[in-house]
Amino acid sequence: MLFYTVMKPVVQVALRVFFRKLEIRRHNRLQTKGPLLIASNHPNTLMDPLVVAANRREPVFFLAKSTFFKNPILRAVMESGNCIPVYRRQDTESGAEKLTPEEITARNEAAFSRSYDHFDRGGTLMIFPEGTSVSERRLRPLKTGAARIALGAEARRDFQLGLHILPIGINYFDPTHFRSDVLVNPARLIRVADYAAAYRQDPEAAADALTEEIRQRMEKHLVITRDASEDELVLNIERTFGDHLNPDDDPNTLYDNFQLSRTLLQAVTYFEHHDPNRLNEVREKLTAYLGDLHRLRLTDEALEPQEPRSSHLTRAVKTTAKLVLGLPVYLYGVLNNYVPYILPSVVAKRATKDVEFVAPLLLSVGIITFSASYAAQTALVHHYTKDWRWTALYFLSLPITGFYALSYWNNLEARRHRLRASKLFRQQPAEGESLLQQRADILRLLSEASQEYLAGRQAK
Repeated sequence: MLFYTVMKPVVQVALRVFFRKLEIRRHNRLQTKGPLLIASNHPNTLMDPLVVAANRREPVFFLAKSTFFKNPILRAVMESGNCIPVYRRQDTESGAEKLTPEEITARNEAAFSRSYDHFDRGGTLMIFPEGTSVSERRLRPLKTGAARIALGAEARRDFQLGLHILPIGINYFDPTHFRSDVLVNPARLIRVADYAAAYRQDPEAAADALTEEIRQRMEKHLVITRDASEDELVLNIERTFGDHLNPDDDPNTLYDNFQLSRTLLQAVTYFEHHDPNRLNEVREKLTAYLGDLHRLRLTDEALEPQEPRSSHLTRAVKTTAKLVLGLPVYLYGVLNNYVPYILPSVVAKRATKDVEFVAPLLLSVGIITFSASYAAQTALVHHYTKDWRWTALYFLSLPITGFYALSYWNNLEARRHRLRASKLFRQQPAEGESLLQQRADILRLLSEASQEYLAGRQAK
């Protein structure tokens, strides 16, 4: 518990740095008083419990795989982080500790008993009913463990405990990349006591029914694709032409992006049944267009229509001036932040090939590297200046100039793409016009498809 209390504020800061935007929709649902069981999808391993627990005022306990408890150091961290081990047959059969089915059952019953006691104290427990973590925008079949624990806890108190289940959909928009976005989307609460009659009649059937309700509520708060091909198509449309499809997008919320993703998926299904040729045409043209952009090292944004020449010249002068004047600050920020910034990526690439573990590794290693680097650099400055004012000023400059350097680099990259596009139109005008024609064709197809899809929905 001490580790959880000490590390929670550190993780809160780290998450706000790691994610460009971390949005909690209907925040009041996440703050529901216990006893509470939180059931969530599980696309991003250790990142999933962190983004929920760090944003809930009350402490959260977790059910975690027993394999995390084998190493003594990791076991101490997990236990002090409010984790309760659960034992899966596939883990115990392949590990060094061989357990019989009876031993697995006995240990899991002990874990369930600890969960019941925690609920009796008005606590919160988080479970991932999918059982495993896979980085994909899909919801795998839910196991009945969460429902059985909830029903067992209520049955022990004759369904007077007041336990609720909070299904949550965690939607990552680019889960393995630094400064990406995540939307935590809680559903309406489920009152476990509503299943009292069903449980008394048939506990197994009640667990199945409760699991199905959890699944239905989670699905409504997730972006769910059917396969990798559909996911790739929708992601490419979102990232390349999302602003055109959703011109009224509110920059202050991620929920508009969530709704756009779900609408695109519904539209794909619609055209599969009503006009598959149009869908195939969009897919082929988009693939060719993105391939040409990659070959020419361009972005779609670099091809956006420019302002009139006078306005374009003014903007170019301002951008160039900002880049020139900001260069010293950028270099200062890079000099002081590059090593702790790049080390997490190096460690993550060498440590794992599983995309589900990349983000947690980046976050955890980043906490260590930035903390150690900032502490060492600040101590060194104080050693030479012997003045707390200069030391404090230097320490405050580290994160500020670090973020500035990141923003500067992004602006520089955008400027480079613009210049590369201008060079292409000067030296290879036919190639440039071909790109613009491809882009216009795709936008036209998407506009026509949008109108047809909306008309089809209204006709129903």
